[in-house]
Amino acid sequence: MPWHYEWMPEEIAPDLDVQTLRIVRAIADTGSITGAAAALGYSQPAISQHLRRLETRLDVAIIERVGRGVRLTEAGRVLARHAPAVALAVDAAAEELAQLRGLRTGVVRLVAFPSASPVIVPRLIAALSASHPGLSLTYLEAEPPEAVDAIREDRADIALTFSYPGDRDDPHRSSARGLTVRGAGRDDLMLVLPAGHPGHGTAVDAADVGELADETWIAGCPRCRGHLLELCGRAGFVPRIGYETDNYVAVEGLVAQGIGVATLPRMALDSFPMLPGIVTVPLPSAEARRLHVVTAQGAERVPSIAAALTTLDGVLTRETPAGRGRA
Repeated sequence: MPWHYEWMPEEIAPDLDVQTLRIVRAIADTGSITGAAAALGYSQPAISQHLRRLETRLDVAIIERVGRGVRLTEAGRVLARHAPAVALAVDAAAEELAQLRGLRTGVVRLVAFPSASPVIVPRLIAALSASHPGLSLTYLEAEPPEAVDAIREDRADIALTFSYPGDRDDPHRSSARGLTVRGAGRDDLMLVLPAGHPGHGTAVDAADVGELADETWIAGCPRCRGHLLELCGRAGFVPRIGYETDNYVAVEGLVAQGIGVATLPRMALDSFPMLPGIVTVPLPSAEARRLHVVTAQGAERVPSIAAALTTLDGVLTRETPAGRGRA
């Protein structure tokens, strides 16, 4: 006979608290009590004791033993699913109360893609420190799919991500369902060629990619590689990819030696001095990657997150050439 729960919400609610939900969520994320303890900075016995007290109060199992490990029961999965939303609401309420008391403190957790690390992130930290000295920012570097997951799993408050036109695995579609995704401008895509290459003329408009069908190409991260295939496919050929690296300096080094040609976002090129022996040609604006800011729904109600979002908007407006404005 299947379980049938008779509890009323008002009977259960007093037995729940934010820390309990964080513990259950951490078990869901890490797959073990040991992992949850390490993630939260608690001892394993403390986590186990907390769970036993919770199960006693609720009169239902939250975890079950499987071999040498544990997994969440159906009740545990329910708690884990609601944990991020509840934690966000409590954080918002606490910060609003702090604002009423005249406090201006808080921690904002940012996750962003690698080429934003040397360009956008330092400027954001400096700008936020100048405008809101009581706020602090933590930073995690991750590609867009992992960044979206970090928001959904309450491991980050703000994600700066990107997508390419024609991206068949755009993380801002189904995987971001239930989250807030805002356009944040664009990052132009550049063709990177060896100096003296015949594909580099005096014009500043887009190169004819079709003329590079016989070249060896250097591909980058999986999303960049996917867009390269789309770009060349629209030009009527399949690129011969000889090398793959997501190290932008390595890409420039390979191109400078005449080993191949590549595409790089302008933000990547701006993140370090361009190596001698290469030239760049802008591709059409339609090929630019689109920038996005991803948050949990309602995150802007948390004052510290709202301040960070406003500051990030200002930094992006200043630091994305030809991409100012909204995507």
